[in-house]
Amino acid sequence: MVAAGSAEYMGQRRWFILAIFVCLFTFSCGRELKVEHKHVDNRATAYNHTLATILVEYASAVYMSDLTQLFTWTCPRCSGLTAGFEIIELLVDIEHCLQSFVGVSKDLNAVVIAFRGTQEHSIQNWIEDLYWKQLDIDYPGMADAMVHHGFYSAYHNTTIRPGVLNAVESARKYYGDLNIMVTGHSMGGAMAAFCGLDLVVNTEAKNVQVMTFGQPRVGNAAFASYYSQLVPNTIRVTNEHDIVPHLPPYYRYFPQKTYHHFSREVTFAFSGFGLHNIGVGSLVYEVEEVCDGSGEDPTCSRSVAGNSITDHLVYFGVELMCETWRSCGIVMDSLAKEYGKMDVKGNIAFSRDSILRMKTDTNTGGDQM
Repeated sequence: MVAAGSAEYMGQRRWFILAIFVCLFTFSCGRELKVEHKHVDNRATAYNHTLATILVEYASAVYMSDLTQLFTWTCPRCSGLTAGFEIIELLVDIEHCLQSFVGVSKDLNAVVIAFRGTQEHSIQNWIEDLYWKQLDIDYPGMADAMVHHGFYSAYHNTTIRPGVLNAVESARKYYGDLNIMVTGHSMGGAMAAFCGLDLVVNTEAKNVQVMTFGQPRVGNAAFASYYSQLVPNTIRVTNEHDIVPHLPPYYRYFPQKTYHHFSREVTFAFSGFGLHNIGVGSLVYEVEEVCDGSGEDPTCSRSVAGNSITDHLVYFGVELMCETWRSCGIVMDSLAKEYGKMDVKGNIAFSRDSILRMKTDTNTGGDQM
């Protein structure tokens, strides 16, 4: 009797679990978001390889921890293709471990905004956390659009946003109405995306271009659709087996519950190791592919296993990481302490006026010597 009762119980339990699964599946299929994605041809969002190799250097430089070297643009990563860059504002939010700068590139004839990626004791821990981030807040003013509060708040609810917007306004005052290019790597790429959208929607900025490197997904399909329509001049560069663009995970059978990339992805790989490669003898060619307008092109980064942290940390041969992995480490010498502005929470800002004043004081001191 006990065995028969146990078997009957197990049978009922299996039917109950099956019923739940069927309901979930029906819910996911029957309530798929009615969001129209704009599928445009591969040339609608122009990708410029040379520009990518320049912007990746800005995305690398913003990781530097020596603030004096950074706001005077004399750091080890402040040369090469970015030589001559003029900082308008350098922002360090110590409370939330964030860093960004705004400046003007005369070579690009543009305002460049760069956001630092995560600076943790272990990037492995940060990546593991990406697996569990939930879509948990509605994006303001966009029906059905959802994002993760951590990505959203890092830009919108810290000292970074007001500092960036003030710096963009200062750049307009000093240099006129230039194009705006926003970039960042990893978490910095997510912040760059929110910044580009903010500039278009809330400041009515024109000619905003966003290019990110190794960026995670930040919102759902509705958000991706709105974003692609509002900031069409956006490129997400992905590298080979970089794990971060695969996170948080995308579940195509649960469209209203899953994260979804916005377009347009450009992915690159090397002969013999990844996507659409070309090899001649011992020569190895880097091959770039401009993906479709869906944001989730199955022939691009989704066609390979996203399992490499190494591929996440180097793009176009440029390192995208802090000099050392530590928690919110910065280096401030006497100049930085004297000319930077610090609030009660320890957050720091260096403005163009601070830099000009420092140069004037230094030159005056030199003349007196």
